[in-house]
Amino acid sequence: MSFFDIFTRQQPNRHTHTLTVENNMTDIPENTFIEKEAPEKEQPEEKVAMPLTGGIHILYDFLDKNYESKGYNDALINPDTTHLDQNVIALKNDLERSIRKVKTFYEDFIRQINFHITSRSRSGMIDTVEELTVKKEIAESHIIQVKEIEEQAKLNEGVGHGIVISYSRGFRNGLAAISSHIILNKNF
Repeated sequence: MSFFDIFTRQQPNRHTHTLTVENNMTDIPENTFIEKEAPEKEQPEEKVAMPLTGGIHILYDFLDKNYESKGYNDALINPDTTHLDQNVIALKNDLERSIRKVKTFYEDFIRQINFHITSRSRSGMIDTVEELTVKKEIAESHIIQVKEIEEQAKLNEGVGHGIVISYSRGFRNGLAAISSHIILNKNF
């Protein structure tokens, strides 16, 4: 008798009860839990133009924001007119910063295009040079639009000044809402 037999040997006085467990599990089909995908047909690769990040759309996104609601909410938070003046100055600075970003983007983009036009024209790639020239003309027209917006903003005119008007209107509406709520709704 070895040392390990002590643990495995059955003792005659003890009763061992074994339970028989029947395996009544049925097989579940694979398609119940796993959805098989139909093989996709390979699509021919299309030449997709990558959107420019930093173009004129950034400036227009900035100009298209709702500054009236921002002014209204700012008035509810701090109904001081110096707060209005500070936020108008901040909006003008944000507009100027956005204009500089867009101008820098297009200036760099045109430098790159000029390099590619020169390089590809030396290689005799006439069609590519024409495509690059069109892209350059588009970028130059965008720069002209940006410069017009910049000049108008300096003169407090045009779409750049529209954000100041919108913000001021919202701020004044917020002040009116405070007055209406506090003073005009009181019964004497």
